[in-house]
Amino acid sequence: MPHRNQTIGGLIKIVESYDKKADFDIIRLAYDFANEAHKDQTRRSGEPYITHPLAAAYILANMSIDPVIIVATLLHDVPEDTSRTLEEIKENFGTEIYTLVKGITKLGKLKYRGVERYIENLRKMFIAMAEDVRVMIMKFADRIHNLTTLDALPPQKRYRIALESLEIYAPIANRLGMDEMKGQLEDLSFKFVYPKEYERVKKMRDEKLQGKEKYFKHVIDITKKELDNSNISIISIQGRNKKLYSLYKKLLNKNNEVARIYDIIAIRIIVDNIAKCYATLGILHSVWKPIKGRIKDYIAQPKPNGYQSLHTTVFAEGGEAVEFQIRTLEMDEDAEYGIAAHWHYDEQGNKRPTKEIKWVQELAKIQKDILNKLSDLEEMKIDFLQTRIFVLTPKGDVIDLPEKATPVDFAFHIHSDIGNKCTGVRVNEKMVSLDTELRNGDIVDIIIDKNRKGPSADWLKFVKTHTAKEHIINYTRPKSTIAKFFNILPRKGEK
Repeated sequence: MPHRNQTIGGLIKIVESYDKKADFDIIRLAYDFANEAHKDQTRRSGEPYITHPLAAAYILANMSIDPVIIVATLLHDVPEDTSRTLEEIKENFGTEIYTLVKGITKLGKLKYRGVERYIENLRKMFIAMAEDVRVMIMKFADRIHNLTTLDALPPQKRYRIALESLEIYAPIANRLGMDEMKGQLEDLSFKFVYPKEYERVKKMRDEKLQGKEKYFKHVIDITKKELDNSNISIISIQGRNKKLYSLYKKLLNKNNEVARIYDIIAIRIIVDNIAKCYATLGILHSVWKPIKGRIKDYIAQPKPNGYQSLHTTVFAEGGEAVEFQIRTLEMDEDAEYGIAAHWHYDEQGNKRPTKEIKWVQELAKIQKDILNKLSDLEEMKIDFLQTRIFVLTPKGDVIDLPEKATPVDFAFHIHSDIGNKCTGVRVNEKMVSLDTELRNGDIVDIIIDKNRKGPSADWLKFVKTHTAKEHIINYTRPKSTIAKFFNILPRKGEK
């Protein structure tokens, strides 16, 4: 990703394209202030240091992000790496910019240097995110640019930064619904963490896509014609290549059988309302035969991070499987930008209204579950940072769990009493064992025994969530240990 042609003039031009009322003087002032502060510093690549905050600002400007965040991004490394202070930023740029820069400065430089210290640094990050989520938007842009320049670093440092990005930053972006940034973080990290797998998957994808452009154009042309005949106007329709790391993870689940993956290219259709989403789905199914089990309604049942779309895979021309994704423009922006969509400007230069949505609840959950409970990095990865699934109660309530969670995890998520008295489970109306791995969209009905007093210690072998483990350990911990501690074991002859 070349950065040599990036200038402050070019940045202002991009911002002007989506917000003609922006304060361009303050953007230029922020650049000049940062440029002066970093004037004697260079990157490992030998480039002037200012190229980094400028590139991070470009990443956000290309997402049509609020200029306030752009200004703070230009200044984000000044207090950390130069003699200029936060107070000077407050004096020159006001309280809002100062607060954002202070938030990102608080994070410091997170590094894998001992689990305990790293956990503490992660706590700082979650606190900063909960105080003002815009700090994370800036941090992601900062990290994405750093990943594009990893070649300038020693191999060990490259690996550490890429691994951290893959295991910590990308999953957080995913939880906050920021699919575009998540994809960039993953793919930029992938080649440094798993270089052989990266080359193998890239070659596999390239071979699969070779010569397909004409075929997909033909399918898109037929789709346009059929929708036009039904008076359904399209905002846009285009093919989207699957990201490499996402393809790699899917291949792992499909025993590396690329023929079982239908969405290496997906055709995305954007229409202007929900009714047209469903009408479009009906028309596609009238033209081509849908593949059983491949129709997913994420509009009626959104993913835990708020993602909404209709997905279907059909046998298209020549019997080839093609996936379609159908959504409104608002759904598409929410899917691409997640929380950042609320600081995103549309084509008319209007900023999206802020509303109480899923990410507000998500941040509250972070504070409760992560800051107060977890002290183990691996548990944090499983409970919060792992890929999430959503399953349903028999009444249709959506429950958000980590991937590979079991009915016992589900039961304890609902209530400790349900977990304690759990004796069996029906998944999609079929009896299954308690160690069954749940999948997206499963309907889970826990069977309880009111006379049961508590969970089984054997459940610890398969449960995934911190909540379930905690309840099971607390109940099954030998009472004799507690008795010994308080010296209240029965004397010889006593019962």
